[in-house]
Amino acid sequence: MTDNGDDISKPEWASKLTELAAASVPSGAPTAEPVGEPVVPLASAGRAPDAEPPEEGARSQREFARVLGEFRRSAVLVPFDAQESLWTADFNGVRWICAFSDEAALARFAVARGETTREWTYRTILGARLLDVMVPMLPGPGGVALDAGSADGVVFPPVTGIVPDGVAVDVEGTGTR
Repeated sequence: MTDNGDDISKPEWASKLTELAAASVPSGAPTAEPVGEPVVPLASAGRAPDAEPPEEGARSQREFARVLGEFRRSAVLVPFDAQESLWTADFNGVRWICAFSDEAALARFAVARGETTREWTYRTILGARLLDVMVPMLPGPGGVALDAGSADGVVFPPVTGIVPDGVAVDVEGTGTR
């Protein structure tokens, strides 16, 4: 096996998410308009880093480290696009690999995009493999968006401690390819 992703075969699992998507949306709920780029809200979005008391900042860092560790150890679903490549979205100069914690989260994403009738093909990939192997293969800075568009979504940006230093954008002389 190689670490450069050459061993990744074509998608093996195809799932019709129409039934699951219908079950994920309460009856009578308004349908979402298709979205162009997934935006993942963070609990701390909109707050300046200096706005938190020091103990709150340390607590937030510990919580993020716990979430990152859990993500690295978890298998997540990564859908494929029409060209049979990992589904990615470009936002603010960063290419984000979209990953989902389970089929229900992927179904909610499909509903938000208005694409519940298409067949969503995906692979189950370990979070650590996405960050350590797949992100460095992206052209330019890249990260992972987990459960994109949901209130529980999390982003793992291309910074030191999350992706390899060679592709982290906060390390001088790196992050450019």
